[in-house]
Amino acid sequence: MKVKNNLIFYVIIDILKIRAYGETMIKAIIFDLDNTLMDFMKFKTASVEAAVDAMIDAGADIGKKELSKKIYDIYDREGIEDQQVFDKVLEKNFGQIDYRILAAGIVGYRKAKEGNMTLYPHVHMTLTNLGKMGIKMIIVSDAPRLPAWMRICSLGLQHYFDRVLTYDDTGEKKPSPKPYKMALEALKLKPQEALMLGDWVERDIHGAKQLGIKTAFARYGNIRSTIKSGADYELNDIIDLIEIVKAENKK
Repeated sequence: MKVKNNLIFYVIIDILKIRAYGETMIKAIIFDLDNTLMDFMKFKTASVEAAVDAMIDAGADIGKKELSKKIYDIYDREGIEDQQVFDKVLEKNFGQIDYRILAAGIVGYRKAKEGNMTLYPHVHMTLTNLGKMGIKMIIVSDAPRLPAWMRICSLGLQHYFDRVLTYDDTGEKKPSPKPYKMALEALKLKPQEALMLGDWVERDIHGAKQLGIKTAFARYGNIRSTIKSGADYELNDIIDLIEIVKAENKK
């Protein structure tokens, strides 16, 4: 009788453990987009350089270095997604928009963009494997809706994700808790059941941590020379995410 009671006791304990661990399993990954899935700065740098060359060839009477600086000054002030950056540079520095120069810049930018928009290594492999593991996936980006979707579709990522939340969807940028709350609500998950992967410590890591979401720092996309991320995990390659999820779900 004692043996039977002991057996029942240990079975109950095991059930409680399974339930407790099941509640903290990683069931979803929240991804940042730029410099996490794709090498954003590579295409941005190449595209701006091509636009500057095209604008000068079309008649812009200004040095290449100076024109580049003026473009990046506007990006710094207005945001890297500013869609009228060339208009603003021309109007401010030449008093009017010469549409021959503007059109040349836009065409040069777009051609270079198509040729330099690339994923980081192993992104497709990682997303495919996570999908096979039953892991839900969602993108939370501060980019406007259309540019974000253009990048996602250009890179062939549109079929991987349960949802894509952009600034136009959330109305607030990270580290505001709102984008993360909306992501969890869309996935119908608790904070401890998700892991956030991003390259920007202040927005991606700190933003997710304040809600109790586990975090992973995309060090391979670290363009800000971050030394200490404060994340639960650091990745030198996105494929490391697979082993992290497996390890978390074996605890």
